[in-house]
Amino acid sequence: MEYKASHHHADMSPRKIRPFASLIRGRPADEALELLRFLPNKSARLLEQVLKSALGNAEDRGARNIDDLVVVESCVDGGPTMKRIMPRARGTAYQIKRRYAHIRVTLSDFEEPVGA
Repeated sequence: MEYKASHHHADMSPRKIRPFASLIRGRPADEALELLRFLPNKSARLLEQVLKSALGNAEDRGARNIDDLVVVESCVDGGPTMKRIMPRARGTAYQIKRRYAHIRVTLSDFEEPVGA
C-alpha cells in the first residue's frame, strides 16, 4: 500500500530542493530520515517534514511494519511565482521572481519485482 504526503507552496525554489529529493528516492524511510536530519540545509528540513508526515500517515492508516517502508517517489514541482519590481537607475525596473515549490513524498511497503 502507498502512503502519501505533500507540502504545497513551500517557501523555496524547486531547483534548490530537487537534489535532496533525488538523494532519498529509493531508500528505506528510516535511512532517508536520518540522512536528511544531518544535512544543514533548509531544503533538507522541508523534505524531512514531508517525510515525517508520510510516516505519520502510514502509522495512522495501519501500516503493518513502519520499518519496511521505502521512499518510492519524492517529487518537487514548481509552484506559483510571485512577481515583484526592484527600482533601478534612470527610472528602470528589474523583475524579482519569488518562486515556490510543491513537494510530494510517497512511501510504499511492498517489494518491487526483481525484473523491474
